[in-house]
Amino acid sequence: MKELSHIAMGVRASTTMAIDSLYKQMKAEGQDVIGFAAGEPDFPTPSHIKDAAFQAIRDNYTRYTPASGDLDLKTAICARMKVDCGVEYAPNQVVVSSGAKHLVYLALRAIVNPGDEVILPTPAWVSYYELIRMVGGTPVMVSATEDEDFKLSPQKLERAITSKTKAIILNNPSNPTGMVYDAVQLKALADVCVKHDLYIISDEIYCNLIYDGKPFTSVASLSQEVKEHTILINGVSKSYAMTGWRIGYALAQPVIAKLMSNFVSHSTGSPCAISQKAALTALTASQEAVAVMKAAFEERRNYMVERMNAIEGVSCIKPEGAFYVMMNIEKLIGKTIGGVLIQSGEDFATEFLKQGLVALVPGEGFEAPGFVRWSYAASMENIREGLDRLERFLNR
Repeated sequence: MKELSHIAMGVRASTTMAIDSLYKQMKAEGQDVIGFAAGEPDFPTPSHIKDAAFQAIRDNYTRYTPASGDLDLKTAICARMKVDCGVEYAPNQVVVSSGAKHLVYLALRAIVNPGDEVILPTPAWVSYYELIRMVGGTPVMVSATEDEDFKLSPQKLERAITSKTKAIILNNPSNPTGMVYDAVQLKALADVCVKHDLYIISDEIYCNLIYDGKPFTSVASLSQEVKEHTILINGVSKSYAMTGWRIGYALAQPVIAKLMSNFVSHSTGSPCAISQKAALTALTASQEAVAVMKAAFEERRNYMVERMNAIEGVSCIKPEGAFYVMMNIEKLIGKTIGGVLIQSGEDFATEFLKQGLVALVPGEGFEAPGFVRWSYAASMENIREGLDRLERFLNR
């Protein structure tokens, strides 16, 4: 047989799959395992959103829609983005598709040629690296340390730029760190991008989950020039507990939106019609459910951070958004816990799952060795028990 695609052969499966597989196996066996690895709200989709989906079915709204989304949904997205993010777009600048991840891929497809470099600040969500490679691009990882609050500086960005650099992916608020770039920090980065004529793919899926009363700044709101360089990525998954509905959206200058729409029309086709009606209601109805979930996440974050920093051997900085905490385990590297030598975050996560019955995500998958990620999109009861188990595990 002829050889397979070099690009496809180079795409790696998620580095967290081994831990996830073990967690699911243990759970299926009836073991009392607790998971803190999921990147999704533990709340059910609000009832009024589900009711809109039921109504769409009753109305026989079950056929193809325009490939890049219904006009009424695009109009609602523009209105919501203006309120939440202070940015103005027209419906012809909106692309709706099957989740925000797919839209990051489509954005890269629209702007990246084989060999182009895309700067990726790390720690970074596991899929960005592979998505860049899937379109023939070259990821250029630039590390931001815990001492730097996991935030890329304009000086580091400037040093990473070459003649091949085409774009940067920003995730604000960040998965996995939960850190948030403020307006001043964003402007410093955006100024460098405009200076070098770089595209900014800004994944702002967690924009409604920012705590301590701090405002959110969308990079596209900084200036018209920055906006023209930006492809905004967002969706309903995180803010509205709609991960399985698979509706994300991108906003960009019309020519880029058109290119992304063309890819949709020849690949997935239109997103689910029923999900689009549910998303329309999510964006246009009362936002009270979003506020309720945000308040719960903030309470859980406060408890987890305070408790974690009181446990000897581990620590964390306080995340500003999303629903993740990066726990520093560098003091545990080289030590033996429960008879096992811990040499990495993967070792720690594996043994904590086997011996402590708690599932976490090792930092290596995010280019963050010496860390493991906890999600506080879990009940307060499970968070308390999980941290109790951490204390017992570290004292073995």
